[in-house]
Amino acid sequence: MSDHMDATAYNFEQGQRARKLFAAVVLAALDDAISDDKKYGNGPEQIARWARSKDGREVLSCAGIDPNERVVGGLMEFVGRGVRTSVALSREESERRQAALLAGLDEAA
Repeated sequence: MSDHMDATAYNFEQGQRARKLFAAVVLAALDDAISDDKKYGNGPEQIARWARSKDGREVLSCAGIDPNERVVGGLMEFVGRGVRTSVALSREESERRQAALLAGLDEAA
């Protein structure tokens, strides 16, 4: 019985590692689209084309992301903002956004 549980835990961990790997591929695709947007101005279209492609849908699915049109729209919006994924995921950026949100709420009140 213990061997079965160990194998299940091992398989789950392997699945989680694979999901993280595919998530890294999605982040790299976003960064590529952002750099294309800065160079050529077509980043949102590039990420949309990739996300709607067979390979893009497969990568998104393997990363645990449902490849629907709402997700494609969110990816396009993210690329349109032009903030690299490493910056967007950093603590400093999160704190800056939170401070801006709070400042906006204070002005509205």
